[in-house]
Amino acid sequence: MNPVDTLPPHKRERRKQDRPGELLEAALDLFVEKGYAATRVEEVAARAGVSKGTLFLYFPSKEDLFKAVVRASVVEPVAQGAAEVAHFQGTCGQLLEWMMLQWWHRYGDTKASGISKLVMSEASNFPELAQFYRTEVIEPGHALVRNALQKGISQGEFRLVNVELALHSVMAPLLFLVMWKHSMGPCCPNHEQIDPEAFISQHAQLLMRGLALG
Repeated sequence: MNPVDTLPPHKRERRKQDRPGELLEAALDLFVEKGYAATRVEEVAARAGVSKGTLFLYFPSKEDLFKAVVRASVVEPVAQGAAEVAHFQGTCGQLLEWMMLQWWHRYGDTKASGISKLVMSEASNFPELAQFYRTEVIEPGHALVRNALQKGISQGEFRLVNVELALHSVMAPLLFLVMWKHSMGPCCPNHEQIDPEAFISQHAQLLMRGLALG
């Protein structure tokens, strides 16, 4: 007998409501540990303590499951940050540094940051998922950075630069941090570890000097 069946009705209902979140958590763990191709839905179901059939009730395919993981773990934090950007008080340079640090706190410093490594390593094998990630994660993130750079230029805080190239100068070190975290970082001795906040703040200062007028 399934242990869930022995629970009182109200607890069974609560358990049922919790299942999507438990499945997403299990899927995130396995996608980060093993990658997309190597993760089997049977493993996700087993880790969440349900049958494969139960998983398919919520997520009809592995692709749907992956998209749900990305939306819950990556898209939502970006959307929350975007809502706060509109109310930020400070210079455009301060805004850029704040955005970079928030990106680390909300995403880079979480388990979900392993999704970035997964996408980079498997995008060519799963172009539809890569396009999904580009549309729902990369483009909105780039839009936030692009707007901050364009605002700084229009307000005379930043010199005229190629915004499309400059936004990559903002994002590249952040991607380096998560790649380091999920590859060489755990293998390096303590004296070679990178302090993410110090790294981001120093990079932001270098960016501001490069963008400043005069």
